[in-house]
Formats: sequence, C-alpha cells, structure tokens
Amino acid sequence: MTVEPLPLTGERTVPGIPAENYWFRRHEAAYLDLVRHCTGAVVLEAGCGEGYGAALIARHAARVVALDYDLQTAAHAARAYPELAVVRGNLAALPLAAESVDVVANLQVIEHLWDQEGFLAECTRVLRPGGRLIVTTPNRITFSAGRDTPLNPFHTRELAAGELADLLTGAGLVVELLAGLRHGPALRALDARFGGSIIDAQVAVVVDDNPWPADLLAAVEGVRSADFEITTDDLDASLDLVAVAVRP
Repeated sequence: MTVEPLPLTGERTVPGIPAENYWFRRHEAAYLDLVRHCTGAVVLEAGCGEGYGAALIARHAARVVALDYDLQTAAHAARAYPELAVVRGNLAALPLAAESVDVVANLQVIEHLWDQEGFLAECTRVLRPGGRLIVTTPNRITFSAGRDTPLNPFHTRELAAGELADLLTGAGLVVELLAGLRHGPALRALDARFGGSIIDAQVAVVVDDNPWPADLLAAVEGVRSADFEITTDDLDASLDLVAVAVRP
C-alpha cells in the first residue's frame, strides 16, 4: 500500500525528500545511537511525528506505542507503519497507566512543548522503576544563537545543556548521559565548502525562497546518519543535546 507523505511544514522532518535529507539524517543518527536502550523493552515514543523513528525502535523493542497530538500526523503514522500501536494524545497528560513502560523516547519534541516540566513529570509517572527517558533537542546556544526567542517558529522553549539537566533532575530522574550531536569529518568538509556552514546555506535557500543550487542539493541529498557524531565533549558547541535519564 502506498501512503501519501506528510506535508513538509517545518514543524517535523519527513523522510524521502531530497531537500530535507540533512535534517532527517541528523535525527536518524540519534535514533540509531539510542535504540540500544530499547532492546526488548516496552517503549512509548512521546511525540512520534511521521513515525519513522518509532518504526526504527520497533525493530528492537518488544512493543512500541507511538503517540502524537496532531490528528493528521497520528493517522499517517498508523497507515505508514502498521507495526506500531499509534495513539493520539496529549503529552501533558499521557494516556498510559503508571509504571507501564520501560522507555520513553522523546526525540526533537520537548522544544515544542509549553509545559516541559509537566511533560517530564508524566514521563516519570509512566516509567517503571529503572526505566529510561531518552531525549534529544536542539542546543539553544547554537540553534538560535544570539536570539531571545527560538529561530524555529514551532519551538516554544529551547534548552542549553545545563537547563535540560536541571529539568530532568527536577522531575525526579537521574541523568545517566548528557552528550551532544555534532558534524563528523564529512560534514565539516561540507561546512568549509559552503562558506562555513551547510546549515546556513540551506536556511538561506529556504528563507529567500530561491531555487536550490544543484551542488548544494546534491550535497544535502548525500548526507548519511553516520556523518554525525555524538560525544560528551564541549556540549555548548553541539548542534543537538542528547540525554538519557533513569527513574530511580
């Protein structure tokens, strides 16, 4: 069955679109690194978006519940990935019983939420003792550098590393890992090739509503998830923050 792709609005990334491939691979890199925490587990993906990440997790987990608030998005995920149990629900009031899941995955979502503290309290509630919350989010320091408000209009509050850690501990979780995602050698070479930042080169095309230069589009289309690195070094310089926190 062929499933129509979700429209590309800027709120969430969508696979299979050449001009979107950089962002898709950047998100996929984090899933591939963090999926080891989901092996054999009952997993809630809180904010599943298009569903590709939940489907990746489902190849390793015992069961995946994929939850999203947006009706169109949840309906798409259910059609595109029938192996998932897709639920429409509010992340501020998760429709799950207490201590019912082993892992909550929340990748590139917390920055969209108005009540981040309330959401994390809900994560603590639904996690079993010893369960893990895995989170990724854009690093405020590099993503919206020099701004008082987020660059992305769909973001409500972006976080720096210390702010994310404080939120997690404030929810009663123990931070097991706080790391950062950044460009590896191939992407650093593309940064140099495109005037210092392949991200800025892409943003300029979109903001100015210009046609994609053929060389830039080819470079973006060729990006792989393996071109990104996740490290605990120099978190303030990272592009995305990556955290794993445990419920005691």
